[in-house]
Amino acid sequence: MRTELTIVASADRSPRITSSGGLSGRLTGPDTVHMIGTAATPLGGDTMIIDVVVGAGARLCVRSVAATLALPSAVRRDSSSQWTFHVEDGGSLIFDPQPMIVASDAIHHSVTTLEFAASATIAFSERVQIGRAGEDAGRWCGTTNADIEGRPHLRHRVELGTGSVGHDVLSAPMALSSTLTYPDEREPATGRASVRMPLALGGSLSTSTGARLDALAWQS
Repeated sequence: MRTELTIVASADRSPRITSSGGLSGRLTGPDTVHMIGTAATPLGGDTMIIDVVVGAGARLCVRSVAATLALPSAVRRDSSSQWTFHVEDGGSLIFDPQPMIVASDAIHHSVTTLEFAASATIAFSERVQIGRAGEDAGRWCGTTNADIEGRPHLRHRVELGTGSVGHDVLSAPMALSSTLTYPDEREPATGRASVRMPLALGGSLSTSTGARLDALAWQS
């Protein structure tokens, strides 16, 4: 199944939402949209394409009503999602959905592209868990590319789960929580499995890893 969701926020009206396939959006506040699953997706072979545009001076908060569950289909294990965000001058974006759960032996590839103005405000969060209770055969590959007015801001790639680079059955992390914050003037911070790193063009990337999402340290 091919799923498409587009959200466009403007300063002078409520966000506009168009969708097809297994994902939709509902306006739950003046500037808030909750993503809602309308069918089981992503299954093996599925593609999800999500485009979010925040116009000049607009504010948008995107959340979800439930976790996203990636599952294999009868013929394929792999699925993919493409997320594109564009935030114009003075725009504000909060993106904070429920986690992606990669269940059974599913494989999910996620590519996120963010383009935003230097005057924008960004809080972009991503959380992933490999497996439901007792499962550990899934894999997730995530790539995030962020640019500020055409200048490279972040190039980030993470793999989790069976078959990923560096995976081992004894101590490899199976959960990830990361947040891109812009602007952010806080100092760097580190923990046993957490780090907040300032970025050269401003802002920060905070990342925590571990066995389970509910046991992770700070994530912002």
